[in-house]
Amino acid sequence: MTFTFTGRLFETATGENGAWVFVALPARDSDEILEIVPARRGFGSVRVTAIIGSSEWTTSLFPSKELGTYILPVKRQIRLQQSVDTGDAVQVSLRLMDN
Repeated sequence: MTFTFTGRLFETATGENGAWVFVALPARDSDEILEIVPARRGFGSVRVTAIIGSSEWTTSLFPSKELGTYILPVKRQIRLQQSVDTGDAVQVSLRLMDN
């Protein structure tokens, strides 16, 4: 199953390891993923193939209690390849993988 949405990149500080950049999924997509993948991996993560622009990579979605939705980490390498950074809106396509 594929989900496509537009979201804004945001940064979350993680202490001495620097910061992570994420994009939050729309609540309706997160709710649907919860129904499709009831048995999730560690930390409630869900394996996906993510696409932003011409960059495609395998990663995991993580539940955010604070936002009430899943969040997708966007690696620095992907942000550089697509010339995007914190605050930018990006179009994302996600394909669920066998968990």
